[in-house]
Amino acid sequence: MAITLNNGFQMPIIGLGVWRMENEQIKDLILNAIRIGYRHFDCAAHYKNEAQVGEALEEALTTGLVKREDIFITTKLWNSDHGHVVEACKDSLKKLKLQYLDLYLIHFPVATRHTGVGATASAKGNDGVLDLNTTISLETTWHAMEDLVSMGLVRSIGISNYNVSLTRDCLAYSKVKPAVNQIETHPYFQRDSLIKFCQKHEICVTAHTPLGGGAGNTQLFGSISCLDDPVLKGLAKQYGKSVAQIVIRWGMQRNTALIPKSSKLHRLEENFKVFHFELTQEDMDLIGSLDKNYRTNEPAISWGIDVYT
Repeated sequence: MAITLNNGFQMPIIGLGVWRMENEQIKDLILNAIRIGYRHFDCAAHYKNEAQVGEALEEALTTGLVKREDIFITTKLWNSDHGHVVEACKDSLKKLKLQYLDLYLIHFPVATRHTGVGATASAKGNDGVLDLNTTISLETTWHAMEDLVSMGLVRSIGISNYNVSLTRDCLAYSKVKPAVNQIETHPYFQRDSLIKFCQKHEICVTAHTPLGGGAGNTQLFGSISCLDDPVLKGLAKQYGKSVAQIVIRWGMQRNTALIPKSSKLHRLEENFKVFHFELTQEDMDLIGSLDKNYRTNEPAISWGIDVYT
């Protein structure tokens, strides 16, 4: 099952995110995920594991486990490389051992001090606050992203963590429309207005942190997860599914793509078994009532500044 992007390319609706995956586990996890049926993999320069993903992809392609045209690979431009878009993209391609990317995203709508192509540091000033680069506009970065398409390095380009206003601005100055806006969204952070705006303007929404971050975000940011919600647990029992399966299916029925992450094989299998049941509209509405406007991914904790403001 895939979503057709505004440029005609298709993106599988369920993907595997590789954030916080242990490097020594990645190869086996990706190969096993491909065997399960995953064809969409979400990476980023900042995750510092593109080389390990590349080794897995190379083995999958050379052994015939999958064909290049049948997989969809996303990676992202880090904040410190906004003035070096082409070089950063080529660096990611080299690490991923690919000739082109299916999707390249601006990871955050903020440029920071450059620390070397692919270094993906978050340099801070003496005050302990993220050192923003005020000489590079998002428009300048976007036009450099557009160049990647004309160069044949990237098939689709998009944005990530953009709100309505920033997405609107990108539409106004773009020659190549963003194909995707990847945002945090889950039952506790539903963001209906942003999703409706993007879909109205033919921008696919991909949900990162679609399960509310689980234990990982609790450890990093001290947040709580929707997976412990009693309403969702009740629905899981009613449908004979896991809570994660209920949440993923809810996201699918909102016409969003989702990239749940797991380092456990049985969870990879479970998260992919969401195509053969459907939530009733009543239960979709019930989950809709759980919204708390609660963001779990809070980089401000380490950056010293809230870039979402």
